[in-house]
Amino acid sequence: MDLRELLKNSSQAGEAESVKADADERDDAEAVEIDGTIIQLVSFMLDDVEYGIDILAVHEILRMPEITRLPNTPSYIRGVINLRGNVIPVVDVRDRFGLPVAEVTDLTRIIVVEVGDKLVGLLVDNVYQVVRMSERNIDPPADLIEGVSEEFIKGIGRYQKRLIIIFNLGNMLFSEEDE
Repeated sequence: MDLRELLKNSSQAGEAESVKADADERDDAEAVEIDGTIIQLVSFMLDDVEYGIDILAVHEILRMPEITRLPNTPSYIRGVINLRGNVIPVVDVRDRFGLPVAEVTDLTRIIVVEVGDKLVGLLVDNVYQVVRMSERNIDPPADLIEGVSEEFIKGIGRYQKRLIIIFNLGNMLFSEEDE
């Protein structure tokens, strides 16, 4: 066997090992998905922070429609919209979290979600993408930062190299204090 054949055989063996290692990594990733529960989130942006809500709660995503302001409502209730004959309250998520008011742009959206048995619109800066994430990658907020309200935040998810703050929709419209 000459040097060329030896290098060729070595190269083919190396490629085979590389292909096998890639396949093993894919199998491990698939096994993680099979073992852990995968959730899908609709992610959106407020300022430069990415947030997510469970896709099962999302009814639809709308471009910015005409919003009718209501008197004597909390400041975070932007008003109501008419969605095919249904009157839906719109929550300004920025105001609800105490963030500064932002200008409405072409990217501004209303995410219509089901909260209990009611539809509620969430006004957000930009709908980003749908994310599939293992529940193992979600940490409860109380474990991470003392004083973070579980009233609004279900957890913080790690996805690729990003952190996604996951909403608890149960208290988005009314907090316990309001009731």
